[in-house]
Amino acid sequence: MIKLVVTDIDGTLLPEGTNQLNPRLYEVIAALKKKGVRFAAASGRQYSSMRRLFEPIMNDMIFIAENGSYVLQGNTPMQQVIMNHEQAEKLIREIRTMEGCELTVAAFSYMYVETKDRQFIDWLENGYRNDLKIVDDVLAKDVQINKVSIYKRSGVEGIAEEVIGRWKDKFKSVVAGDVWIDFMDYRADKGIAVKMLQRMLRVDREETMAFGDNCNDLGMLAAAGESYAIGNAREEVKKAAKYVADTNTNDGVLKELQKLLDSME
Repeated sequence: MIKLVVTDIDGTLLPEGTNQLNPRLYEVIAALKKKGVRFAAASGRQYSSMRRLFEPIMNDMIFIAENGSYVLQGNTPMQQVIMNHEQAEKLIREIRTMEGCELTVAAFSYMYVETKDRQFIDWLENGYRNDLKIVDDVLAKDVQINKVSIYKRSGVEGIAEEVIGRWKDKFKSVVAGDVWIDFMDYRADKGIAVKMLQRMLRVDREETMAFGDNCNDLGMLAAAGESYAIGNAREEVKKAAKYVADTNTNDGVLKELQKLLDSME
C-alpha cells in the first residue's frame, strides 16, 4: 500500500517556470491524506515559490526545496544543507565568465541574481514566483548558499557535460531542465531527502510513489518502489523509472494519483 507520494514540479506537474496547477490536484491530495497517504513536492525551486504554488494545502504537505537543500514540513524546517562557501565563490566567478549564461544563487529566504535582463527577472518573479533580490555582487552579501545555478536561454545541452565534469568532484551537479544546471552540496539530493522522510514516517521504499522528468529526479525515483517518469521526461529518466505516465500538459501525475485514490475506495 502506498503511504508516501513525492513529485517533482517543473517538467513533471507543470511546464517549466509556470505556476497554475489543476485545482483537482489539491482535492486528490487532500483525499489521499484522509486515506493515510502523505504528500511531498520535491523541486529545484525555492521554498517560497513552492509554498505559493501549493497554498491551499501547504500546511498539510512536505516541501523538498532546492533539490533537497532544505526540507520543510509545512513551514517548519526539518533539514538544511549549505554549500562550501569558498568553492561556491569559485563557481560563481566562473559562471560570470560564461557567454550566454546567467547566474542564480539560492539562500534560504531569497534567490539572488546579478542580471540586468528584465525578461529573465520577470520569468523568475512572475513565472516561478520566486522571492528575488537583484544585486551587483552576490559575493558581497553575507549569505549561506544552498544552491548555485546556471541559466542558458538557448539550452544547456551543449555545455552541461563539460561544466558538470569540471565541478563533479566539488558539488553535486545536475541538469535540472532544458535551460538549467544546478550545483549543490553532495548531501543535498531529492533521493537523500526522500530516504530521510521514509525513516521519519516509517515508510518503506515499496510504499513510496515518485514522479519525475529530469536528471535531478533520478535519486528520488530510485528511492521509490513505484517510480514514474512523466511522458515528456528525458529518455534516461524513462529508462530508470518503473512506469511512464502521461505528459505534464495532460495531467500525467494527477491521472496516476486519481488511480491510486480510486484503488483505495
